[in-house]
Amino acid sequence: MHEVSRRDIVIMVTGAAGNLGAAVVKEFTASGARVVSVERDSVPQAVPEDGSGGGRLDIAGIDLADPAACQDAVQRALDAFGRIDVLVNTVGGFGTGPVHETGLDQWDQLFQMNARTAYAISAAVLKPMREAAYGRIVHIAAAPGLKAGANQAAYAASKAAVIRLTEAIAAENRELRITANCILPGTIDTPQNRAAMPNAKTDGWVQPADIAKLIGFLVSPVGGIVTGAAIPATGPV
Repeated sequence: MHEVSRRDIVIMVTGAAGNLGAAVVKEFTASGARVVSVERDSVPQAVPEDGSGGGRLDIAGIDLADPAACQDAVQRALDAFGRIDVLVNTVGGFGTGPVHETGLDQWDQLFQMNARTAYAISAAVLKPMREAAYGRIVHIAAAPGLKAGANQAAYAASKAAVIRLTEAIAAENRELRITANCILPGTIDTPQNRAAMPNAKTDGWVQPADIAKLIGFLVSPVGGIVTGAAIPATGPV
């Protein structure tokens, strides 16, 4: 068994090219962690200016809905660094629409993008984590996963699946010192959200860097006191 300091950590970040994923990569690379950046397409470079990065492996072309692709990414990370201490999964999708006979395509699409991806990558990283008797898993869920509003059936149900998956992982692996938690962000301050909501009041929006810091606590050794939680991160007060 081993404990892992922030500087020694080996962290896999999925969705590394997204706004939140890139913030997580930046946060951990700057602290000297070894980072495995996983993306479906290309992964942007994010080396800290001070050169403090402990090592970086970029893996592109990974469809997290494909279990074999997830297993391949995990094996490549193990080949490079020998272990995976942390998974931060930021992959997901959003869509709205009423419950209607034409809505099943969206239902299937969002379950593929949100629930299946979370399951497949969790299953892949759990094997080496269980062998090491140590690990931290963080998924990004959403508040509608707790209570759906109008036109949110598919999105809310798929995010509820992520929350339930997280709870099950936590319960199954607690004695092996593997934690699993998920974060329920408010509106994240991104260029895309600003463009989509040009008249919105942005003072209460959540900064990706702040979510990355919250993740930093959850995956730290002291963060081991929290597992199976769905943590709201709804913005400054």
